[in-house]
Amino acid sequence: MRKLSSLVAAAALTVGVSGQAFAQETLALVVSTLNNPFFVSMKEGAESKAKELGYELMVLDSQNDPAKELANVEDLSVRNVAAILINPTDSDAVSNAIRLVNRANIPVLTLDRGASRGDVAAHIASDNVAGGKMAGDFIAEQQGEGAKVIQLEGLAGTSAARDRGKGFAQAVEANGFNVLASQPADFDRTKGLNVMENLLAANPDVQAVFAQNDEMALGALRAVQASGKDIMIVGFDGTDDGIAAIERGMMAATVAQQPALIGEIGVETAIKVLKGEAVDAYIPVALEVITK
Repeated sequence: MRKLSSLVAAAALTVGVSGQAFAQETLALVVSTLNNPFFVSMKEGAESKAKELGYELMVLDSQNDPAKELANVEDLSVRNVAAILINPTDSDAVSNAIRLVNRANIPVLTLDRGASRGDVAAHIASDNVAGGKMAGDFIAEQQGEGAKVIQLEGLAGTSAARDRGKGFAQAVEANGFNVLASQPADFDRTKGLNVMENLLAANPDVQAVFAQNDEMALGALRAVQASGKDIMIVGFDGTDDGIAAIERGMMAATVAQQPALIGEIGVETAIKVLKGEAVDAYIPVALEVITK
């Protein structure tokens, strides 16, 4: 990725902030990517809550690039923002950014994906392990013991991909699935399509697919439709597109997160931290399986 200068990056990607020096009531949100409906919803929830509570919110897009993420955080660390909320591109790579913020004595909170190292005031996310198991248990209910299943994994290095995979593995063990393949498609719809096309060719007898997010599930759906096969698809996140596909009978289910609520709670928690109130290190947000 091309690395913009810090001033240009801030000017181009700032949302809802004027050009003057930032006041103490300004918060910042660094998002892994805004090219994904899930994170757009998270941003919108955070913006709405910040406005409601009388805070400015600056939003920076890392474009799924850890180097861009670090540049965004470096820029924020020398500006007068009160707290930083970050949705990491990678749980390991973000640690350098977290420690940079720690040195600047700015409170930092993580949303949806955690950080492997660094001092984080709170982590707000769904229980991804429980969600992965919920998806697997749903497949077991529909397909029975010994079902032949493919898993599309998320972006390697993210806590979300790791934890959803861990929960699904628990369901595999409990329900005796036959996992034909498990391959990354990076939480991306186009990659979900391409990877699924290849896996379908190699595994024509697959009965069900678990995709670790709805974007990959929707990509897999296109591949399945083109093949003419009847294959159950279960996604994760509960995005509008995913739910619409379920309502049309094209996907079987999605494990629904509440991204807007994650953003809202992130802002509320950041403000509590700024006021010196005690907060939990991990704040879970409820999940549910959505079907037709």
